[in-house]
Amino acid sequence: MTEAELLERARARLAPEPIGRLDEARGDHDLNAGVPRARDPKQAAVLVPIVRRPAGPTLLFTTRSSRLRAHSGQVAFPGGRIDAGDASPWEAALREAREEIGLDARFVERLGYSDTYLSTTGYLVIPVVGLVSEGFALTLNPAEVTEAFEVPVAHAFDEENQELHVRAWNGRLRRYYAISHANRYVWGVTAGILRHLYERLTREPAQVKRPEAP
Repeated sequence: MTEAELLERARARLAPEPIGRLDEARGDHDLNAGVPRARDPKQAAVLVPIVRRPAGPTLLFTTRSSRLRAHSGQVAFPGGRIDAGDASPWEAALREAREEIGLDARFVERLGYSDTYLSTTGYLVIPVVGLVSEGFALTLNPAEVTEAFEVPVAHAFDEENQELHVRAWNGRLRRYYAISHANRYVWGVTAGILRHLYERLTREPAQVKRPEAP
């Protein structure tokens, strides 16, 4: 998919506002029958940064610091809990990106919202997709992030690279999406959000086939 095709689809298929109610959110339960859903989840927002590059658009990820109490060392999109002072999930995502990696909002254009994601850890995650122009500089906050790196959209959107993995979690087997690239492993909520974005941008709603939960 070329950058022009990606942007055309993003502007046509992403939503101008967060998508759906709590009971309509996608999430871990799509792949795992019987997973309990949080009744009063905490709201969070993540920025899904699509970076314009001469060789083709990329996705910007972070690796969370080992100092963090939750999800330390995991690959993630910039983001976190929505604070009372945030005017919108978009503003929350931009704030978090600035605090975590020093990304200046001047370089980010909002393309729209992808499918809201309900995690088993009690978060309702609102993904907002932003187009990042070249020329930005990052300053990582070592208390939150150990590195930032990019993965070509062409690699992430190749279904052969979107694998379904299984591991034991809380006494049961859990299925989840995972994408590997250059010795980095994107999985869980982040890979799920990415998979749903891929489906929204490349398929008609009737063509979206969710794997049957065991």
